[in-house]
Amino acid sequence: MSNHLKNETSPYLLQHAENPVDWYPWCIEAFEKARREDKPVFLSIGYSTCHWCHVMAHESFENQTAADILNQYFVSIKVDREERPDIDSVYMSVCQTFTGSGGWPMSIFMTWDKKPFFAGTYFPIRSQHGMPGFADLLNAVVNQWNKNRKELLHSADELIAHLKEAQPGYRKENEFDENLFEKAVQLFSDSFDSVCGGFGEAPKFPVPHNLLFLTLYAEQSQNPYILKMAEKTLTQMRKGGIFDHVGYGFSRYSTDKYFLAPHFEKMLYDNALLIIAYTAVYTASGKQIYLDTAMKTAQYILREMTGPAGEFYSAQDADSEGIEGKFYTFTLDEIIKLLGKEKGKPFSDTFDITADGNFEDVNIPNLLKSNDLKSDYSEELQKLYIYRKNRSKLHLDDKVLLSWNSMMTAALSVLYRASKEAEYLQAAINAQKFIEKNLCRDLCLFTSWRKEKHSKNSFLDDYAFYITALTELYNSTLNKEYLEKAEQFLNETVKRFADEKNGGFYLSAPDSTELFMSPKETYDGAVPSGNSIMAYNLVRLYQLTGKKEYRELAEKQIHFMSAQAQIFPAGYSMFLLAKLIYDNPPKHIVISLKDISDLEKIKKQLPVLADVIVVSENSEYPLINEKTTFYVCKNYICLPPENSLDAE
Repeated sequence: MSNHLKNETSPYLLQHAENPVDWYPWCIEAFEKARREDKPVFLSIGYSTCHWCHVMAHESFENQTAADILNQYFVSIKVDREERPDIDSVYMSVCQTFTGSGGWPMSIFMTWDKKPFFAGTYFPIRSQHGMPGFADLLNAVVNQWNKNRKELLHSADELIAHLKEAQPGYRKENEFDENLFEKAVQLFSDSFDSVCGGFGEAPKFPVPHNLLFLTLYAEQSQNPYILKMAEKTLTQMRKGGIFDHVGYGFSRYSTDKYFLAPHFEKMLYDNALLIIAYTAVYTASGKQIYLDTAMKTAQYILREMTGPAGEFYSAQDADSEGIEGKFYTFTLDEIIKLLGKEKGKPFSDTFDITADGNFEDVNIPNLLKSNDLKSDYSEELQKLYIYRKNRSKLHLDDKVLLSWNSMMTAALSVLYRASKEAEYLQAAINAQKFIEKNLCRDLCLFTSWRKEKHSKNSFLDDYAFYITALTELYNSTLNKEYLEKAEQFLNETVKRFADEKNGGFYLSAPDSTELFMSPKETYDGAVPSGNSIMAYNLVRLYQLTGKKEYRELAEKQIHFMSAQAQIFPAGYSMFLLAKLIYDNPPKHIVISLKDISDLEKIKKQLPVLADVIVVSENSEYPLINEKTTFYVCKNYICLPPENSLDAE
C-alpha cells in the first residue's frame, strides 16, 4: 500500500510513501480532515539522511500497531525540514520550549489549526532509558485529547503567546555591550580544547563560521593565539575521521572529542562553509595544508555531489545496508588483501588500521596518531575509493536546495581566488546558471528543485545566500552583471522580508505565512542565520557600491543584531564577522583599465577579501604612465596610484 506521499518529490517524504501510516504532506486537505473528524494532528519533521529519523521510521512508522493508532485517532503529516524551513523553525522553537532541546526527528502534536500542545524528538517504540514508548505516548495523547482538551488548548495558547513575545526586536542603545568581539573571543577561548581542537565536549560540530570570525579577528587584532584556535581545530579535523581520507569531504560532526568517529552523513552546507574556512586560514597563515584540504573537499563535491547541469545535491546518508558508517570503515584484512602486505602495512600503520579496530571492531582511516600529512598514498587511496564504491551503496539526497547551492557557489568562488584554479570558478558559474534557469523567475526564487519541478515557496535564506553567491561571483570575475543582480535581489529581500518596525528580517514573508507566527531567526547554528548573512550582504554591497541606502540598511541591521548578540555573542559569529568587516573595511581597489585584456591577469593577483571596482579611463581615475593603474585605499588612508598591485 502507499499513502498520500507517493507523488511528492522530496526523497525524505518518498522514504515514507510505503509506510502503513496514512501520511499526508503538509497541505490544506490534511488539516481540513483533522477539523472535520475532530482529531489531533501528529506532525513528524526530518530529512532524508538523518540516522535517527531512519531508526524511528523502522521502529515505529513501519510498525503496524503504531500505524493503526495513528490512522484511527490522528491525522499524520510528514515534512522535509529542508524544503520547509519555516515549519521546521516554528515547531523547533516549540520543541525546545517543551523539552529544553531539539533535533530530528521532531515529533509535534497539535490541533487542526496548527496550535501545538506537546512536542518531542525521537521516541522508541517501547519505553526505555526514561523515554516513553511511542505507542504508549500516542495512547496518552488520545486520552488527554478526549478528557482534558480544554487544558491542552489553554496550554497551547499560552505557549504561542510566549513564543510571539520572545520574537527578536530592538533594544535601547544604552543596553548594548560594545565589547561583543572580545566577549565572543573569550567564550571561545574558555571552551577551546587545546589538545584535540574544537570547542567544548563531545559531540563536536565544525561550525566553520566560528572559525572564520576567529581568523579575521586574529588578523585584525594581530593576536596569534586566536588564529591558533582556528588552526588547531582545522588541523585536527583534517587528521581525524570526520574528514574522509579516501573520498574526501567532511562528515556532519564528531561523536567524540578527538574528531575520530563522525556521524557519517555528509551535508552540502558543511562542506561549502568548510571550504571557505580552510581557504581563509590558508590566506592568513600561508600553510599549504589548509588550501590542500579545501581543494580536496571541492574535489569531493565536483566528483560526487554535482549534477549534470552543474547543480549541487544536498547530502549523502550515514547508513549503508542499515548500518551507520559501513560504507566508510574497513578491517585490517580488507586493507592487506586489497593493497598487498608490502603496501598495505605501511598504509595501515599511517592511517590507524588495526586488527582490533578503532571504531566498533572496524577502522575509520585517520591520521590522528601518525601526524603524517605529507606522504603520498594517492595510489592506495584510489584503490580503496573504487573498492568501497563497489562494496556497498550510499543513499544520495539529490534534491537541489537554493540556499545550499548558493553557499557552495560562494565557496568555490572564494577557493578560486586563493588557488587560481579555473575549474572552481567554472563550477560556481555553472551552478549560478542552473539557479537562474530552474529556481528563479524574475526576482522570485524557489527553495528546492527535483525531477524537473521547483517548490512553490521561498524564504529569507534563499535570497540571503543567493545574494552572497552573486557577490562572490562578482569578486572573482569582476563582471558587473553579478553585482547588479546582487543589488536587485538585495532590494527585493528588503521589500519581502524586512521588519520595518522592530528590525531584522523574517524567515518567511509575514503577509504570506500560514503558521501562527512568522519566525525571525538570528542565532548562527550549523548554518549562519539569514539575518547574519543579510548583515554581511548589506555591509559588502555598501562597501562595493558606496551607496548611502545600503550603508543605512547595514547600520540598522548591525544595530538590530547587536541587540540579539548581547547574552551569548559566540552564537552570532557570522554577524560578528560582518561587523568586523564594517568596522575595519578591507582594501578598496579601483582598477583604471588601459586594456580589457589586462583583466584576466589582474584577477589572479587580487586579495581573497577586497572591494574591487573596475573603471575605464576617466578624469577621476586617470591612467598613470599610460598603463593600467591601481587606486588603493586601506585603513582609511588612500595610497598613491601605482601601475602594479605588488607595490601595495
